[in-house]
Amino acid sequence: MGSTPQISTKPHAVCIPYPAQGHVNPMLKLAKLLHYKGFHISFVNTEYNHTRLLRSRGPTALDGLADFRFYTIPDGLPPSDADATQDIPSLCKSTQETCLEPFCKLITKLNTASGSHAPPVTCIVSDGVMSFTLKAAEQFGIPEVLFWTTSACGLLGYLNYRQLVERGYTPLKDMSYVANGYLETKLDWVQGMKKDIKLRDIPSFIRTTDPNDFMVKYLGGESEAIAKASVLILNTFDALEQDAVDAIKAVQHQIYTIGPLMLHQIPNNNHALKSIGSNLWKEEPTCIDWLNKKEPNSVVYVNFGSITVMNSQQLTEFAFGLANSKKHFLWIIRPDLVAGESAMLPPEFVAETEERGMLASWCPQEEILKHPTVGGFLTHSGWNSTVESISGGVPVICWPFFAEQQTNCRYSCVEWGIGMEIDNDVKRDEVEGLVRELMDGEKGKEMKRNVVEWKRKAEVAVGVGGSSFVNLDKLVAEVLLGK
Repeated sequence: MGSTPQISTKPHAVCIPYPAQGHVNPMLKLAKLLHYKGFHISFVNTEYNHTRLLRSRGPTALDGLADFRFYTIPDGLPPSDADATQDIPSLCKSTQETCLEPFCKLITKLNTASGSHAPPVTCIVSDGVMSFTLKAAEQFGIPEVLFWTTSACGLLGYLNYRQLVERGYTPLKDMSYVANGYLETKLDWVQGMKKDIKLRDIPSFIRTTDPNDFMVKYLGGESEAIAKASVLILNTFDALEQDAVDAIKAVQHQIYTIGPLMLHQIPNNNHALKSIGSNLWKEEPTCIDWLNKKEPNSVVYVNFGSITVMNSQQLTEFAFGLANSKKHFLWIIRPDLVAGESAMLPPEFVAETEERGMLASWCPQEEILKHPTVGGFLTHSGWNSTVESISGGVPVICWPFFAEQQTNCRYSCVEWGIGMEIDNDVKRDEVEGLVRELMDGEKGKEMKRNVVEWKRKAEVAVGVGGSSFVNLDKLVAEVLLGK
């Protein structure tokens, strides 16, 4: 009897990520923090990803807690059993066009006592590229915050898409422009970025010849939608990206930087909450056992994230570059890493490196980047990976694939001094040289010093009284609980 009134007064946040691994992870972290701060959570996955999560984590993985529940809506794409990231443009188009109605139906169901044991929904926390949810917030008369899971500098790049079109930088006349140095064009007019920023450093969807390119219009529109939200949340911290954050304030002055999300502390005794995971591929726990047997700072960790695909030639060049560096490495090779075929490594590479290399299909990356034996990270420069490498104090070699990874790469290498870039046309000699420099060279040592300093600043930001710590409390008190 006594507990019923308490449940009904709990604030209730509906959290909806864009349905790809790099978006689900930070949204789940934020949802856990809100739960820890007293919210009832309804977490919304697509049916496709829900199935993948149950496959990778076990049939009870999404049972949740009494006040942390998982729900699904269809993504509007044709059914598929593939265990792979869906085509991004198709997914963007489909979620934008088909998801509003099922999302509103779900909120209605959550609000009716018979359809759910939850208190009424009091706010929506939506992925920044799912801004159709703003219409739902308006319909139900509740505040909505948009959580962009990119870097602030990446979002700033998208906010300049309209200008780039209007000034004639995109679409390209033809794709030969990419090879002929056109991307080296300086953009000295972009507010919040240094004067020597180049077209190559802007999120890569502008590299198109199509004047009606869907992704250019979509991301231009989604980024401008932040003006309509109650507030904008970013998984970054002020010391790291102050200039970019200040520039974004021209569009949305209410910005809460609350990152790095993985550094916020939820007490260790909260096992049930901590055990809820979001990896869409099955993790191989043996990675940690293997690392435990190595020397400090001796292992290169290689992972190109959840979306990057390469051709078999690139895979081979990376392989022999790693082999020739003679360094120990842990390499995560997703089943769908090579476009259109299975990722097969040359047998002579496998034979030559079996003593010092470990290959796995997926792993608990955060844990690995905090492991004392990991001395460097060869990465695609996705934002989660970048923030996790800073939080772990691990310098990087960047091989950006698409979207704002190019922007993150530029900032890692030039602004923050924690990385070196590898050419897109990857060659084994370059891989070998950069890996040796990363692990043993003077430049590598300097990058290590820089990233350890950024790690310290990140820990200050999320520590008691730090900027991200204070911003999270303000977000809850002033916006999500604001009447």
